[in-house]
Amino acid sequence: MVRRRSLAFVGVAALVPLVASAVSAQAASGSLAVTTLGRHGAKVSTTVTVVAVPSGQTYSVTSGKRISLPTGRYLAMTDIWEQSADGLGTDTIGAQVVQVSGSTSVTLDARKGKAVKVSLDTPADVTGPPRISAQVCAATVSNLPSAFSSGGWNYQGSLYAIPNSSQLLQFGYLAQWSGNDSYVAVKNTTGIPAAPGGSFKRSGLATMRFSVRSGTQLARQNDTALQAMPRTDDCTTDLTTEVIDGSAPYSATVHVTPGTWQPRDDLVASNGDDVGGGFPKVRTLTAGQSFTQSFGRAAWSPMHYLPMIRNKSVTFIPDALIGDPDVGVNGADPTQETVVLSKGSTTVKKQTLTNWGIDDAEFSAGIHSVAWYDLSVDAHRYRPGITFPAGMLSSRVTLDWHFKADPNKAMVAPVFMTRFLPTGLNSHNQAAANSTTTVDVSAGRGSQGPDLKFTAVTAKSVRVWSSADGGKTWTAATVKHSGTTWQASVHNPASGAVALRSEVTDAAGDRSVETVYRAYAIG
Repeated sequence: MVRRRSLAFVGVAALVPLVASAVSAQAASGSLAVTTLGRHGAKVSTTVTVVAVPSGQTYSVTSGKRISLPTGRYLAMTDIWEQSADGLGTDTIGAQVVQVSGSTSVTLDARKGKAVKVSLDTPADVTGPPRISAQVCAATVSNLPSAFSSGGWNYQGSLYAIPNSSQLLQFGYLAQWSGNDSYVAVKNTTGIPAAPGGSFKRSGLATMRFSVRSGTQLARQNDTALQAMPRTDDCTTDLTTEVIDGSAPYSATVHVTPGTWQPRDDLVASNGDDVGGGFPKVRTLTAGQSFTQSFGRAAWSPMHYLPMIRNKSVTFIPDALIGDPDVGVNGADPTQETVVLSKGSTTVKKQTLTNWGIDDAEFSAGIHSVAWYDLSVDAHRYRPGITFPAGMLSSRVTLDWHFKADPNKAMVAPVFMTRFLPTGLNSHNQAAANSTTTVDVSAGRGSQGPDLKFTAVTAKSVRVWSSADGGKTWTAATVKHSGTTWQASVHNPASGAVALRSEVTDAAGDRSVETVYRAYAIG
């Protein structure tokens, strides 16, 4: 097993500037040296995080080295890791409050560490000790105490914490037991307790289920995880438990202490590149509650951006055009697209764009008269340097919007995007041959920013078609309207894949046509 040394600066630490050297001699009027001793009393070299109270100015220094500091109060925090024959060794997490004045020295002694002990009425299939990630944090220098932290991980029996009752410190940990299911407990305390740890019961846990399907994503290797996200940031914020790092499709169940949790997914291509994934909506779970987080369900489609009229132009942001609706806009894949604005039979502007490696790609075409315009978008996934999985679904989408625009009136065009959710598919996003698939269809709109008028628009009609030959021919589906959604009955072919097309119109004549090619497979 490869040993990962530290959890230092877990979570939002990247937001905090880390000063790697001493402040200038003009500002400094004192100095600090921190000695770290291992569990047998010998000196151990560690990286010490030093945090000024209350400013939060943060420094990093190697133990035994002296750092120049202004006079004042500081927190010195570290993880004393000692290697052993099994490669994991021991971790002792500790911190001290230090008043720096002149030449100050302090020692963090792992021999004073107390074992972090957690217990759970585990089922019989859990046979090993829990793995524990723990950290000590500066509690009062910011509203983000986890930004100022030092910690590590190990298995119970090899993880220790040095007690300290200071109100300037917090101690947080995440413990995970692994069996057929996983069991995860998090706990935060003010100060480092004299007996760090806790006792938990399965009956008091909530359940998060992961359902990871294959066929739609840029890669099959899925690393799913769950992060603690307490409503008020504390020393457990962003402590993470890995669910499964494996090839889709798969499912997993994690039982967690009640609270707010962030599910996540990272995709790794065959060449080792991280090529996607994202952070779905955080979930607040109570004891006994169960929630299923899906990744990779068919079909992927445009997520958010609509045409806009502003500055006497029609503009469009070519982003989030092919994305996982269960993840959200930030989890959409990069695309390359051709965008065309037309007025009648006249092409106003045609442009090919990509959001791969570009943050501000935008289509903009000037208009000079009140008229009906057509904006078409033809997008396919675009990620140079990797090989897409064979038979990838939702590989291409098209949008065709027809709307009336006034160059002197800034507004979001009164058009829609469609979400298709085929039901009854297997874990490979396949329907049975020659079967009928019910597709839930919803027509959505989203505000594009506070500076543009966003008018409520009601869909007057929704029509749906399917194609079994890649879009050469189309068959109308039977559509039933229920509340704010529609259900389309699609008759499936004997093999191949099914493309889906929708047309949404309103009472004014605005029209939105969306097509997802290879929306789901037959198998």
